Amino acid sequence: MTLTIRRKVSLGVVIGSRAFFSPAPCKAAREEVLTQLERLGVNAVILPFEATANGAVQSIADAQLYAEHFKTHRDSIDGLVICLPNFGDEIAVAELVNRAKLNVPILLQASNDAVDKVSVAERRDAFCGKLSVSNNFWQYGIPFTETTNHTCDTWGEEFGRDLDRFARVCRTVRGLTNARIGSIGARTGAFQTMRYSEKLLQASGLTVVTVDLSEMMQAAGAIADTDPAMIEKMERIKAYGTIPAHIQPEQIIRQAKWTLAVNRWIEENECDASAIQCWRSLQDNFGCATCVTMSMMGEELLPSACEVDVIGAVSMYALALASGAPPALLDWNNNYGHEPDLCVCTHCGNYPKSFIGDTPEISELDVLGATIGKSKCFGAVKGKVKPGPMTYFRLSTDDRMGKMKCYLGEGEFTDHPFPMDGGIAVTRVPDLRRLMRFVSQNGFEHHVAMVRGNHADVVNEAVTRYLGWPIYHHGAEPEPQLFHPNRF
Repeated sequence: MTLTIRRKVSLGVVIGSRAFFSPAPCKAAREEVLTQLERLGVNAVILPFEATANGAVQSIADAQLYAEHFKTHRDSIDGLVICLPNFGDEIAVAELVNRAKLNVPILLQASNDAVDKVSVAERRDAFCGKLSVSNNFWQYGIPFTETTNHTCDTWGEEFGRDLDRFARVCRTVRGLTNARIGSIGARTGAFQTMRYSEKLLQASGLTVVTVDLSEMMQAAGAIADTDPAMIEKMERIKAYGTIPAHIQPEQIIRQAKWTLAVNRWIEENECDASAIQCWRSLQDNFGCATCVTMSMMGEELLPSACEVDVIGAVSMYALALASGAPPALLDWNNNYGHEPDLCVCTHCGNYPKSFIGDTPEISELDVLGATIGKSKCFGAVKGKVKPGPMTYFRLSTDDRMGKMKCYLGEGEFTDHPFPMDGGIAVTRVPDLRRLMRFVSQNGFEHHVAMVRGNHADVVNEAVTRYLGWPIYHHGAEPEPQLFHPNRF
């Protein structure tokens, strides 16, 4: 089975047209959209040009033909791109979507008119046609995604960026409604904050697969020192970062066995992400940390959260889907002096290598190592996260409300010094106090998922338009809302 995050996105393409408009723009729009998708590496699902007049959907018969075609590709289509090179036929477009019943995201595009080409033979009127189609979508209860501007050119860079963003939205929606999350080990007893509802996750299409930590340790212990897969894993760990000279070969071997056992279980159970009981049973009973295991999986876009934070793993997975980059799970951990918009986010050492942005050190857990002995704690990935923009996201299951909830925003990693061991990320978030007030007053966990780059718009679109989870988007301009006057 190919995981969602590793498969190419497939989009159904529809060219909507009204019969008495010039047919020429239909053919051009079709070719331009397909060229854009090919450049982005996105599969296009569309009938041959000859299947309908002008290669477009402009009647109920055309709508039925396309609906049947899309039904045969139901399992592969992640979203629909509907382009209006002219006014379009609102009923044909709405009926196509209604009859296909794909329940996937939709991008609705309308083409620009040229100011000097608005004669009867040249005009498009797509600006108006888009409003007619969107009105029908509202009547049918069909959500859809907007382009950056109300109208745009199908050949333009702006629409290319819209298509790229939309493909990421589609991947995020598919991933978050069909995911399997591995839960390795019981929740750490001291952390009630990691409680969550499996049933609320399942209701959203997210399945949790569990395994006892003792089974995993037994599987790791059964791997022979001469196992070629173990030897290969050991070499990969050595190449992943800088290992201090005092670390003994048997510590690296033990770590490689654990990593291999986890990797095999993840693959056998077709998990998209995972959460692991990272302390302290594993150190006491097997003799290693699991940080580098999680870090290396994250680098391969298989996010893994510490402290059995299953919802944290889902939050990481959402960012991986939206960005195509390795996310990390961090604590909102320290203030930074008296700087109101700076804080320090940390974790013992689970950050993916590219998230850090530099070659990390792989050594022992510092805090736990000081308590139980460092020889049992090899496997922590340490480094200070390099400066750059970032996106943060946290999902939570709220049993009191009986629903999922989340918050989202963007900030940056900075180069401010901070002399603490482990994984360190000095972070700037505008109006940080307002965000922390929201987090604490709404019962969110101290863990947060982060990824490099600006990807909040993709996550927000997926969550608000298609997944329907309550969300607080920190720092974002609220969408226009109807005002309901108090009538006497």
